[in-house]
Amino acid sequence: MARLAGAWLFDRVIDGQGSMQGIATFTPLDPESLGFREQGRLKLLNGTELEAECEYVFRNGDCGFDVFFKETPPRLFHAILLSGSGDGAFSGSAGHVCNLDHYQSTYTFRVDGGFVIRHVVSGPRKDYTMITTYTRGALPPSPP
Repeated sequence: MARLAGAWLFDRVIDGQGSMQGIATFTPLDPESLGFREQGRLKLLNGTELEAECEYVFRNGDCGFDVFFKETPPRLFHAILLSGSGDGAFSGSAGHVCNLDHYQSTYTFRVDGGFVIRHVVSGPRKDYTMITTYTRGALPPSPP
């Protein structure tokens, strides 16, 4: 969890739908949890642009971490069990059913310190792959 704390730049591609860029922040909530907040500009293929955001809670788990929707009471999105690849990278995946749609999510923590989250979503209402790459870097200045 300590490795994730702080601000990250992100770049997201939503196959066949659009893209999003912005800033994600992991803020310590307690010794075992981080609040996650993502804010950015969503650009749809039809030309629509809008501000978007989401929030989750990440908690240390057995051999990985759990991701919860930021709700009261917290509701589990998925539990990620991490395993190493031998080169210093780690990855894990899990599934989640939302109504009749299925999310298959993979988290890959790269050797360079960045990470990638891939969600493959399929079902009667949703059908897309969303890949988000998170990197440390110079954050844009805050507006006055």
